[in-house]
Amino acid sequence: MKTHAIILAAGKGTRMNSSKPKVLQTLANKTLLGHVLTQAQNICDQVHIIYGFGGKQVINEINDNSVNWVEQTQQLGTGHAVQQAMPHINDGSISLILYGDVPLINTDTLTKLIEKAKQNYISLLSVVLKNPTGYGRIVRNNNNIQAIVEQKDANNEQLNICEVNTGIMAVNSSLLKKYLNGIDTNNAQGELYLTDIVEIAVNDGKTIASVITNNEFEVAGVNDKVQLAELEREFQQNQATKFMQQGLTLKDPARFDCRGSFSFGKDCEVDVNVVLEGNITIGNNTIIAPNCSIKNAKIGDNVSILSNSVIEDAVIGDGVSIGPFARIRPKVNIGENAKIGNFVEVKKSDIGKGSKISHLSYVGDSIVGKDVNIGAGVITCNYDGVNKHQTNIGDGVFIGSDSQLIAPVSIGKNATIGAGSTITSDTSEGQLAISRSKQKSFSNWKRPAKK
Repeated sequence: MKTHAIILAAGKGTRMNSSKPKVLQTLANKTLLGHVLTQAQNICDQVHIIYGFGGKQVINEINDNSVNWVEQTQQLGTGHAVQQAMPHINDGSISLILYGDVPLINTDTLTKLIEKAKQNYISLLSVVLKNPTGYGRIVRNNNNIQAIVEQKDANNEQLNICEVNTGIMAVNSSLLKKYLNGIDTNNAQGELYLTDIVEIAVNDGKTIASVITNNEFEVAGVNDKVQLAELEREFQQNQATKFMQQGLTLKDPARFDCRGSFSFGKDCEVDVNVVLEGNITIGNNTIIAPNCSIKNAKIGDNVSILSNSVIEDAVIGDGVSIGPFARIRPKVNIGENAKIGNFVEVKKSDIGKGSKISHLSYVGDSIVGKDVNIGAGVITCNYDGVNKHQTNIGDGVFIGSDSQLIAPVSIGKNATIGAGSTITSDTSEGQLAISRSKQKSFSNWKRPAKK
């Protein structure tokens, strides 16, 4: 039996105070709708997204051709929204109704819900809250669900019920089509409530199955930036717990953010305020010090990334030391046992095995050989104002402090560049190259005196 996911994502989200639709707000660098879509695609044969406000923006941001996009031109309630998808869904299936602003829903929970719907025609997901204000109450009789009553329509007895509807349900598609035709707008909101199908199903002799989640964050919706921040921290805490259970040492799980995928070897350690984005892998015995930002990087074994370093779109070999205060920009490949020191910036370059750029230097558009030593204040001048040019530095080269290499230029193996030199021509293997003005001393010179 096929399963169709119907994700309701047509709302504006006024309380977000944003020009973006609510479902495009981000949690861990991924849209709220993107989180829900991923979970739906893991277990469903087809996904239908009901869109409305900011429709083109939503479609372009998600950019998934496998999705069936269905427009809801007027927002007339959840029942009306689901009705828009029904022409696209075959009768012999299960319809799973989800919400684009409930990002932490768990695949295992949804799988249970679908299986119960296959057995009982209709199943819904509920949660017990200490403060159920604002939510539709689950009304039971002898433990059997009889109806869902919305807050504004509930009487005093019903308002005391703490089991509430999450809105997430799985329904036999044939029955769903039938029951949707039976709902009306006779309620406080004047809308077509999807929840009204529960009472219709009961009157039709159907037993309503349920799954009760113990995790209220799993079913929490996002209506404003405060709730968004709360779910962000819950998401990050869940990830931190999972990583630690897999063997990662986190100095403080509350000060750790992973906004992408992260895999690691044994005996790795991540200190506080580290932000990981995109796809990141690190090897064994690698340490990341405080306040580092790493995005889309492959990092080897026994690497030390010291405090306040930034790495993006780079490959870092085994035994490398980076930082503190280093910046590794995109398209950098650093060979094993190399050192990139404090206040060093590297961009679009290959750094050979055992080479050292220890402090206060910029290396861009360069190929640096093995066992090269680049002194403090060295700059590869790769940009002429219009085009970028390459610098080639051979194995074993020593470049003295405060030198400028004007690209395009090549430095031969084992050459030495004297400190303070400006190199504009190729240097042959083993040569010493010096380019500096003659020093002069004035014996009769006097310092200016303060007047």
